[in-house]
Amino acid sequence: MIPPIDDVKNWMHLFRWIVKLIRDQYDVDEAKLIRNAVLETDCGLASEDVEAVMRITAEAFRIRFPPGTLDEVLRLEELCLLTSWLGGFYKKPDFISDGFSESCRGLNPSCQ
Repeated sequence: MIPPIDDVKNWMHLFRWIVKLIRDQYDVDEAKLIRNAVLETDCGLASEDVEAVMRITAEAFRIRFPPGTLDEVLRLEELCLLTSWLGGFYKKPDFISDGFSESCRGLNPSCQ
C-alpha cells in the first residue's frame, strides 16, 4: 500500500514521507533514519529493499528513477533530495553526476 502524498508540499515533507515509509515497511527504528544515514549499512536495508522504496516512491510521486540510481544515491538525504528534484519540489542536487542528471531530465519533465 502506498502512503498518501496529500501533505507533501516540499522536500522536507517528502523526507518525512520517506522516513515513515521505511519505518513502517521495514520496521527500521526511526532514530536510525537521519539525514546522513547510509541506506544499506546504517538503516539495515538490503539493495532490494532500497529498490522497493524507490519503486513505491516513484509510483506515489509519478516519477522515474533512471538505471544506476543506486550508484548515485547512498544516503537517506540523497534519496530524498533526488526524489524532490525529480518531482519538482527542489533544485537539482549537487551530488549527482552530469550524465545521471541528463538521464533524470530525460525521464522526468518536472525536473527541468
